[in-house]
Amino acid sequence: MITAASVVDRKPVLAHTQTFTMKLLTVLLSVAAPAAASIWAFDDASSALAQTGAPVAVTAKLTEAEMATARAGRLGLMESAPTTPTPLIIPVQWQLGEAGGESRGSFLLPPGPAARRQFDWRASKTPFPEVMQAASDVTSGQMDLTDGGQPVLRYNYQTIEPGAVLDKISADNRIYARARSDYLHPLYGLHGEVLTRDWSVDHPHHRGIYWAWPEVDFGQERGDLHALQKVFARPTGKVKLHSGPVFAQIEAENQWLWDDREPIVRELALIRAYRATPQGRVVDLTFQFTALKDGVTIARRGTDKYGGLNVRLETPKAQAISVFTGPSNAVPRRAWSDLSGQFPGHDAASGLTVLQHAQNPDYPSDWVQYPELSWCQPTFPASGKRFALQPAKPLVLRYRLWIHAGARPEEEFLAKLWDLLHSPTAAQPTFEIIAIKPAN
Repeated sequence: MITAASVVDRKPVLAHTQTFTMKLLTVLLSVAAPAAASIWAFDDASSALAQTGAPVAVTAKLTEAEMATARAGRLGLMESAPTTPTPLIIPVQWQLGEAGGESRGSFLLPPGPAARRQFDWRASKTPFPEVMQAASDVTSGQMDLTDGGQPVLRYNYQTIEPGAVLDKISADNRIYARARSDYLHPLYGLHGEVLTRDWSVDHPHHRGIYWAWPEVDFGQERGDLHALQKVFARPTGKVKLHSGPVFAQIEAENQWLWDDREPIVRELALIRAYRATPQGRVVDLTFQFTALKDGVTIARRGTDKYGGLNVRLETPKAQAISVFTGPSNAVPRRAWSDLSGQFPGHDAASGLTVLQHAQNPDYPSDWVQYPELSWCQPTFPASGKRFALQPAKPLVLRYRLWIHAGARPEEEFLAKLWDLLHSPTAAQPTFEIIAIKPAN
């Protein structure tokens, strides 16, 4: 458990999983004097971090000298008792606080032994390369995340018109081939293969990975954010991008417009992708929805089918879909899905795992899958329920995507990945966009 509040005050994410998580990952921190050793240590007896490479975060009060080094992009970690002859400094990406306050550092732990490991702050001679880049495409205005110059994903923030796609779609389906924005496509596998699908002829409103509901009620009327009928998510121009040695991140504001005119919901989307490791890549998604008008509710189709985080993938060869939700008496109660196969553009198998976060309302949510569409999603809200969005109490939904090579990972591996998402040391993206001004 955490023992040094003067360095870190990091509360457990979930009380009901704390006991289990502490058995899995015990973190011990001591006060960092100017020349202190072993400022960060942990027992990884089950090899959870060593095997998964899941992102880790520490919250620390840095000295003025450490703040300056972190600001220069040079403050990292080095193992106190390294297992290699020439140990490297582990890059840390900092979100710095005020002087004397707490700063937050995120990093990816390199593989190591299933034992206690200890680390010290170390200053790199040169800034850590910002291999993870977030940038706006100069032509389209869409947001791209890259890793060492290789594409990771595109967030389609600006509105995209159907254009020539209409010629491929039947007359009956053209009502759904509407201008859309606020979704992820393409999402790339570790070998550059495209995992998601957009503008499919069979369901032209399907758009990669998107967060939308087929039943949005406002007043006495019903719109369909999923199928792009009457209510639409549109960009406001408020965007904040982060690049760095560990992750790249997009924060963006949208408004749901009724009849494409009247704002009824403010949406914040946070998309963070971490550097790929030999095990895979983490992409964290966090969404916040705040009603701007009274009387807005969201629901699944018929209140018991699809809706929420929608996932439409390319159809791979030898497709395999699996879902897991722990029994009701399990502690912790884990929930994840996986869709794997040979995606176009790469001969070997790869796939996408979706982990539900246990702090989501109505957790664990139902899994809905349509194998013929290469579709598997965690739904929201609960079956039979209409969820009322409120002006003073935002709805927050969080998910972790795990992009992997090969077939579906073993259940034991995915259990560790889920547990580390809920660990007190898990990197937890937070919104900063509230204070920024709209882009010109």
